[in-house]
Amino acid sequence: MQYSHESYKVGHSPDPDDAFMFHAMTTGAINTNGRNYEHVLLDIETLNQHALKGKYEISAVSIHSFPTIAEKYHLMNCGASMGEGYGPMIISTNEISIEEAKKAKIAIPGLGTSAYLSLKLAWGEVEVEVVPFDEILPKVLNGEFDVGVIIHEGQLTWKNEGVHLVLDLGVWWNNKTGLPLPLGGNVVRKNLGISLCELMTEDVKKSIVHSLDNPDTALAFAKLWGRGIDDETNEEFVRMYVNERTIDFGQDGRDAVRLFLKEGQKIGMVDENLDVDKIKFIGSGE
Repeated sequence: MQYSHESYKVGHSPDPDDAFMFHAMTTGAINTNGRNYEHVLLDIETLNQHALKGKYEISAVSIHSFPTIAEKYHLMNCGASMGEGYGPMIISTNEISIEEAKKAKIAIPGLGTSAYLSLKLAWGEVEVEVVPFDEILPKVLNGEFDVGVIIHEGQLTWKNEGVHLVLDLGVWWNNKTGLPLPLGGNVVRKNLGISLCELMTEDVKKSIVHSLDNPDTALAFAKLWGRGIDDETNEEFVRMYVNERTIDFGQDGRDAVRLFLKEGQKIGMVDENLDVDKIKFIGSGE
């Protein structure tokens, strides 16, 4: 099969860590042997929905949403966003207890997000309302919601905003399981064929390695999507979610994905018909 001079779309979130990851492969900084890649930047919940239709050849998706697209996509063994003892944060307008927070209506970034599944695993039945991720912190700050779950760079900037931390879901998960919290991953469309899926996965891996080895250019690019954050916050956020784990999930990372989804099956939020143990991670050698 001839793969040269083909163009593929890469769907990812408009946030610094995804931009950092895909910088090299979408700007021509690495040799992809004629496979050309084009950014499509959308919030993660929209990407989850588009993946249901198989819209993009490569996409970032929530791990929580992967079971709904498992017939169309393979998970890549690279590009993971994992919280190594940190993750989505439950914040409140005023300092309140966990029990008080559970009684409030909670702003969440999407029903298909890993942040929502993490919240449900931690707190069980709660009342939620979907709010665009970048509006949650401001709406908690102004009292429109008493409680919200924040993702992306809000996990760093909340300290300066005057809101209060109720629970870091990454800390909760790590204390419960001893594993990192799997939040997002990259998927590649199955109908491309396994050989091309492997080549495209290698392109993504090379792009991540290139950015880690040449951080200045990639960080400058990533900052464009940081919604006004400074250089220090930009780099801190990128380093939280782009690291050795992003190059390779690792065995414990793959175990974490499987356990996260199995826990979701127990509470009816993940399709019980999915055989989690048979999930294929392209590029892992499994």
